[in-house]
Amino acid sequence: MRRADRVLKLLSKAGAEFWLPLPLVGLLFWLAGHAIAHQVLHRSYTSTNRLQADTQLEVKAGVTIIVISAAVDRQRGRTTVVVETTDSSLKKVEYTYWVTDVKEVEAAIARELGTSVENVRKLVRYRLID
Repeated sequence: MRRADRVLKLLSKAGAEFWLPLPLVGLLFWLAGHAIAHQVLHRSYTSTNRLQADTQLEVKAGVTIIVISAAVDRQRGRTTVVVETTDSSLKKVEYTYWVTDVKEVEAAIARELGTSVENVRKLVRYRLID
């Protein structure tokens, strides 16, 4: 027994009361973390708010339009329109119309912005792309 007493005394001096249960505590933490992660990652998630990428932004009424830039590409048969506003949350809005006739483009812009064709004519700047 004398030898066992010496071993226990040596282990006590080395801090065995702290070091021996440490792997068991680590294993318990790992198992608990694994169980929580498994539960969270395998939970079904359904969102009521879905992203809609196929819609265009609408310019709000009351927003002051600074300039309307229209780039007419007759080879591709389309006109790209950029509307710049003074609103801090909506600085630029871009539209693409598959027409190149100036009157049709102005009518489409007026419909989109909810304004008259005359107001569009005052603000629009055209650029022809060859």
